[in-house]
Amino acid sequence: MGSLIGLSSACTSSFEKDNTDETGFPDDKQDLDFNKYGLKLLIVQKGIYFNYNWGAGLNWPFQVMQNLGADMFAGYFHDAKDNFFMHNSTYNLNDSWTSANWINTYGYIMPAIYTSEELTETENYPSFLGITKILKVATMHRIADQYGPLVYSNFGSKTGSDPESLKDAYDHFFEDLEEGIQLIQDFVAKNPGIESYYKFDILTATRTYDEWLRFANSLRLRLAMRISDVDSAKAAEMVQKCIDSKIDFLEPETHLISVSTVGSGYNNPLGEINKAWNEAYINASMESFLVGFNDPRLPKYFEKATGSGEGKYLFDIKGTYKGIRQGINVSHGNYSGHSKSTITQSTNAILMTPAEVYFLLAEAALKGYVTTGSARAFYEEGVKASFMQWGVGNQSDAYLESKATPADFKDALDSRFDAKAMTDITPKWDEADTNERKLERIITQKWIACYPEGVEAWSEQRRTGYPKLFKVYENNSNGTIDTDVMIRRIPFPAALQSDNPDQYNKLLELLGGPNNGGTRLWWQQRR
Repeated sequence: MGSLIGLSSACTSSFEKDNTDETGFPDDKQDLDFNKYGLKLLIVQKGIYFNYNWGAGLNWPFQVMQNLGADMFAGYFHDAKDNFFMHNSTYNLNDSWTSANWINTYGYIMPAIYTSEELTETENYPSFLGITKILKVATMHRIADQYGPLVYSNFGSKTGSDPESLKDAYDHFFEDLEEGIQLIQDFVAKNPGIESYYKFDILTATRTYDEWLRFANSLRLRLAMRISDVDSAKAAEMVQKCIDSKIDFLEPETHLISVSTVGSGYNNPLGEINKAWNEAYINASMESFLVGFNDPRLPKYFEKATGSGEGKYLFDIKGTYKGIRQGINVSHGNYSGHSKSTITQSTNAILMTPAEVYFLLAEAALKGYVTTGSARAFYEEGVKASFMQWGVGNQSDAYLESKATPADFKDALDSRFDAKAMTDITPKWDEADTNERKLERIITQKWIACYPEGVEAWSEQRRTGYPKLFKVYENNSNGTIDTDVMIRRIPFPAALQSDNPDQYNKLLELLGGPNNGGTRLWWQQRR
């Protein structure tokens, strides 16, 4: 710990002396505390779960980039603002909202990644280059998983920023993760005990190179399972790489990948949307599962409803957990007394958890990619890790024996929006179930555990069909999105068609379908 403290404040003379050309940190290229390299990566870390100050406000960009899209489509949240309900909620997709993630990521975050790659490679700073590679994948796979084909390996190329297919992008994701891992491992082997990235790290819990390696390996596992239904051989190969690497995964109580709000200048944007704007209410699907399961995480995730009286409620909701169904066609302002999220601006923004890793391993075991543990054992460890993360670890054993099922949804203001539970899945494992039923159980609990990170939750829901979410009540997509199949992707910005027609046409060619929310992505082949 002493070396970490020393490096967080200033480069010691012994550190400068020890880092010769052989280690990758030549004396004549030392920059005080590595600010020249690390500050670029602070921009990237703040830009994944977007809260980067580019002069137009910190929190509303995240709202249109994620909260009014992936977070809602994942079944986590719903906004009660009156002038919002007629757009994305009913599949009448708002281009200025759906374009925001693409525009802001390519406008502000990818340039910082590109500059960091060029700088750290040219000036031979291998560990910083390794972290850049990992951050590049962590950032851009989220864009790929929402839009489809994208500009990745050719970004900033002198020959033009040509798009690539989602399949090719995934190949490059795996390559960049492998390179990032190797760069960090080589640096650590030559510089034992040196944590030169420590003071710039606002993503890992321990702020160590060891956790960056664990993150990269866990991320590789995530992406391997994402493609497992369309390229099982590649998925199995990547899972085996995770195991053969001898790098551990994220572990409960020690590791958590989240953007820190402590001393970083980062504010969780969902916090202001929730607490100040009153626009992050529990989605009806989330209510159905958490209330039906009597899930101990429910009060950790959401507050109890405050609405009462006023003659507008069909039944008393005060003190209960009450949500909003997607696609309802009435004034949402009436739902202001419903259950809000517990997230504040000081809550760290979760990106990946040890619980997710266990659920990934559970699916990998189910598919035969992992033989050193059972799907049931990994599943139960995933539930326990999530409970531990949210401070209810002492209740996990009872929960894993529960045969409770999701609850029917009853709208507090209009019975037209009531809906029967979509499934009778339980927390308790049943070894006699089919593999499909086991997969539903794994992904349902994974979805609960990923909260509040809606991009990952939505990606997995689209890939597997689980959990079974309530369908939108009203579909205003003009036939482009099937109500039963549900929204498949976010459209490319419409402005690309006129601003860069060659790139736009190439993206559509690689997508293999029209630029709307109903076109499936490459890895979405199960349903």
